Amino acid sequence: MKKVGILRFPGTNCDRDIWKSVELQSMQPEWIWYKQSFLPDNYDAYVIPGGFSYGDYLRSGALAALSPAMSCIKEAAKMGKPIFGICNGFQILCEAGLLPGALMRNEKGLFIDQWVNLKLENSSQWSPFSVGQIFKMPMAHADGRFFISEEGYKQLVDKGQIWLTYADNPNGSVGNIAGVMNEAGNVVGMMPHPDRALFSWMGSEDGLEFFQWQDASGVNQ
Repeated sequence: MKKVGILRFPGTNCDRDIWKSVELQSMQPEWIWYKQSFLPDNYDAYVIPGGFSYGDYLRSGALAALSPAMSCIKEAAKMGKPIFGICNGFQILCEAGLLPGALMRNEKGLFIDQWVNLKLENSSQWSPFSVGQIFKMPMAHADGRFFISEEGYKQLVDKGQIWLTYADNPNGSVGNIAGVMNEAGNVVGMMPHPDRALFSWMGSEDGLEFFQWQDASGVNQ
């Protein structure tokens, strides 16, 4: 059975949601505490959940990015391990330099809690579905406005690193960006919560597909 490491920081609050999401894909979730060091090969993939790591002090994700566990995640990324950051997890990956850009305060300065429609712009190891597909899922954040320089945005477009976009931009993100990936496609991050869209009674089951991945040959894991 595939093992998925789920990182936990002081202030993480979506870890149980991720645990259930991983179990629904018939994989074995295991906790990784932020003070832990581990060998990248100990797990087949990694997920960094949402929440408010370190209470969002300094900047959202900035302190968590300096933790011992994230040093190991950086090694795992170099090895091509699939790594997925959601909401605060996305912020942490950007602060750690594993994903381009930054997440800033929403355009109107307000916390946004609503459902959004997302479009898949480019495939990654974490998106074994068709480019152009639309997904419905919730978002809940105050610091979710994706920002990158004009030159950086051009590089994202040219290199196919824009993963997901909003159909109706809710927070002022550059290029309507809701999620990006690294050049290799094994590290991805998104602001909306697929872990809160697993069953129809939740409002959508579109999120479940996001908790599987493809190896380098394109075979679903």
